[in-house]
Amino acid sequence: MKAVVMAGGEGTRLRPMTANQPKPLLPVINRPIMEHVLRLLKRHGFTETVVTVQFLAALIRNYFGDGDELGMTLHYATEESPLGTAGSVKNAADRLREDRFLVISGDALTDIDLTDMLRFHRENRALVTIGLKRVPNPLEFGIIIVDDHGRIQRFLEKPTWGQVFSDTVNTGIYIMEPAVLDEVPSGRSVDWSSDVFPKLLERGERLFGYVAEGYWEDVGTHESYLKAQADVLEGRVKVDFDAFELSPGVWAAEGASVDPEAVLKGPLFIGDYAKVEAGAELREYTVLGSNAVVKEGAFLHRAVVHDNVYIGPAANLRGCVIGKNTDVMAAARIEENAVVGDECVIEAEAYVSSGVKIYPFKTVEAGAVVNTSVIWESRGQRSLFGPRGVSGLVNVEITPELCVRLASAYATTLSKGDTVVTSRDGSRAARALKRAVISALNSSAINVVDLEAAAMPVARFHTSRETVKGGIALRTTAGDPQSVDIVFMDETGADLSPTAQRKLERVFSRQEYRRAFPGEIAELSFPARALDTYSRDLVRCVDMTGVKDAEMKVVVDCAGGTASLVLPSLLGRVGVGVLTVNNRLDDASPTETFAERRRDLQRLAELVASSRAAFGVRFDPVGERVSLVDEKGQLISEERALLVVLDLVAAERRGGRVALPVTTTRVAEMVCRFHGVHVDWTATSTDALTTAARHPEMVFACDGRGGFIVPEFGPTVDGLAVFLRLLGLVARTRLSLSQIDARIPETKLLRRTVPTPWAHKGAVMRSVVEAAEGDRIDTTDGVRVVGEDGSWALVLPDPSEAVTHLWAEGHDMDTAQSLLERWADVVERAAGSA
Repeated sequence: MKAVVMAGGEGTRLRPMTANQPKPLLPVINRPIMEHVLRLLKRHGFTETVVTVQFLAALIRNYFGDGDELGMTLHYATEESPLGTAGSVKNAADRLREDRFLVISGDALTDIDLTDMLRFHRENRALVTIGLKRVPNPLEFGIIIVDDHGRIQRFLEKPTWGQVFSDTVNTGIYIMEPAVLDEVPSGRSVDWSSDVFPKLLERGERLFGYVAEGYWEDVGTHESYLKAQADVLEGRVKVDFDAFELSPGVWAAEGASVDPEAVLKGPLFIGDYAKVEAGAELREYTVLGSNAVVKEGAFLHRAVVHDNVYIGPAANLRGCVIGKNTDVMAAARIEENAVVGDECVIEAEAYVSSGVKIYPFKTVEAGAVVNTSVIWESRGQRSLFGPRGVSGLVNVEITPELCVRLASAYATTLSKGDTVVTSRDGSRAARALKRAVISALNSSAINVVDLEAAAMPVARFHTSRETVKGGIALRTTAGDPQSVDIVFMDETGADLSPTAQRKLERVFSRQEYRRAFPGEIAELSFPARALDTYSRDLVRCVDMTGVKDAEMKVVVDCAGGTASLVLPSLLGRVGVGVLTVNNRLDDASPTETFAERRRDLQRLAELVASSRAAFGVRFDPVGERVSLVDEKGQLISEERALLVVLDLVAAERRGGRVALPVTTTRVAEMVCRFHGVHVDWTATSTDALTTAARHPEMVFACDGRGGFIVPEFGPTVDGLAVFLRLLGLVARTRLSLSQIDARIPETKLLRRTVPTPWAHKGAVMRSVVEAAEGDRIDTTDGVRVVGEDGSWALVLPDPSEAVTHLWAEGHDMDTAQSLLERWADVVERAAGSA
């Protein structure tokens, strides 16, 4: 039986360590990761192996040769271009037709029992067996759910937190029967998890998951690289390394020279022929490569030093990685999570800050303080995009320099000569930062159409025009006047999809920005009549029949935001009596506190009641979301507002589809069913809702937080559009909002938030799935458990905070409360014991 080792990856997240060598050759305790993998294969009887190579393939061939030194036989299958995980194995199909074979990654450190996994495969007569492992953070992996017998039920590749329904992930270790190769087309990029396995599962083939007890670490980031070294030193993983123990936990390889006056505190590893002089101090989890030299007075703690590195007197290294053939001179200091590439020189007394990455062949001059990465790479961040775009404190986290880099990365994802729309809210910070964005776009050969201060719906509308390829809007973070959000949009005016966000993040993290030649510097223009164009098209798309005849009066609160700029143009086309408040652009208070919002809503309610208006509307400061007040002056909650507008739309349309997030009360489904309308349940993300809103039969969509979509006008949240639509609906139905609200059943939906450490979120979701055994579950977003009586509970991890959200709905409040308590207890137990 043969094995296939996949060794074609570039390892871009590990740059600059992988800038000039493939990821499988990165050393873990002075041996390439792939060598540890090959030794594991040999221990389990796999002596004939096919190695798939693509990136810097010659380096892998030169290092391992024909495998004779390892007592193995190695064959190589070279990809001219990346073929994906399945395509690369198909490329080696000529050597794999005889018998079942094992597939394993060449860049993951593991000691999984492959012999036992093969036994499991044979006993289950599986077509494919997938090695599974439980991990604390499953976001970067493919999640797999299996039944009690190990048979696979579902796949999900690189989920969001809302899609995490288990912490059991795909390790990329497979045992396969040769017939699987017939499912993979030749010469094309094909992946096992996203292309082949789901097709086999749908066909009912025997796919099984083997939950491994051994160690497995996907060495894909600098953090996991350092962790792998520490885990070997701690004995958490069984790997071979040739060394002897000088003292407990202090390992030295052949020829190593350690002065008795050196201070050593293990666990640590000293490579062959390395030299540690008197007065040097090596502390826990330090790894020295072959022929490394550590001079007197040097201090190393959790530092991984590759081969042939010189560490000068009094140098100080903490939690960093130093590439091979690099010189770190006297009294230089390199901080946590910094990475220095191969063949660099860090001169005397230089200071390399935490997180800085220095690419190969660079020199840091004596005494220099390096706070940003040198040449290609910028400091890596855990997550660039959040639920509101790229957010942070003004001039602390979101600086003009960051805006330039972000806009340059965005421009690099587009083509030279493309056009991007820019806009801002009324704040001075957004105005200043937008100028940096525009300069970066123009310098990258991107034409800019600047709307200046504009409501978000207006910005999204103009971004969706035919000649425009995207947009960037800057706005003050809701409820936090010290912070700002940078919203990136695609050519439809919607927020960038997760895929597009990852593409932008890759360019940003590698800092490989495109620059224009002098003759290619692009243009900046300011469109004439932008507000009128938006207003004209909106009135044309939304049915305003009956509004003028109804002679309605409404009260509108613009919240001192950008809605005040477009409202005069819009109302002039409608023919309705309007009393406006806060109808000005307030650059001193671009957002509002919760108390201010409640105060203004109370004032709006009083004005509606006293003026005998049909209803009142309050826009948020950027014009995207609305709050409603009925004709009696009663505030309609966000949940009830969704149901009221839904009932109006469904009653008039008598057909079509509506898109609602899974967190919405199922009373909405009752309303739709009564009017012959179908509900499409979506994930809670903005991208999921806007994608669903593009369906040709869609008549309504809402996120349940005051954000409504009017599909006939556009697929994005638009407070101004829903205001016009509501005018038409109320005028034609001849019913007041309170009457409509009164005919809709009361909801029994409760919500709770449970603190959950990041490392426990996957285990929490697995516990929820296990506790729901026998119940019907829905994994559209999070895990929704549905009872036989229709009551349900939803458990959803927060994507940006260390909490888990729970919803529960029943036929009465006691049922809902009981459900909420039950699942909160499951989450709390798992969060505390994982």
